[in-house]
Amino acid sequence: MINKKTRAQARASARSDQEWNNSQPLLTPPPLNPYFFRGTAGEGIGGPHVGPDMIWPMAIIVRALTSTDEAEILRCLRTLRSSHAGTGFMHESYHKEDPTRFTRSWFAWANALFGELILRLSEERPHVLTRPLA
Repeated sequence: MINKKTRAQARASARSDQEWNNSQPLLTPPPLNPYFFRGTAGEGIGGPHVGPDMIWPMAIIVRALTSTDEAEILRCLRTLRSSHAGTGFMHESYHKEDPTRFTRSWFAWANALFGELILRLSEERPHVLTRPLA
C-alpha cells in the first residue's frame, strides 16, 4: 500500500510532468474535446458509447482526485452530490441537463472510485469534507 506522503509526491510530480501539462487542454470543452459536455446539471467528459450530452461521474471524480485546488474539489463534490438522481449512487453517466436520465443504476467502478475520493480527502484534506455543498 502506498503511504500518504508517496501519493502526494506522485501527484505533485505529475503536475510538473510535461506529458500531464500537455494533456490538460484535451480535457476542456470543444473544439479540442468533442466529448466534453456542459449543462445545468454539471460539466465533464463523456464518451461515444453512452451517447452525446452524457457526463461520466468517474471523470468528475478523477478531476477531484488529481486537483490541488480546493475550490475545484468542492465544485466536483457539489456536482457529484447533485447528479446521483436521488439514488445515492454514482452512475456510469448522466445527462448534462437532467441527472434522472442516467445509465447503469449500479456501477461499482464509479462507486468504488468515489469511495477512494472520500477516503483520500478524509486523510489529506479533512476540512474540505466539513464545508457545505449547498
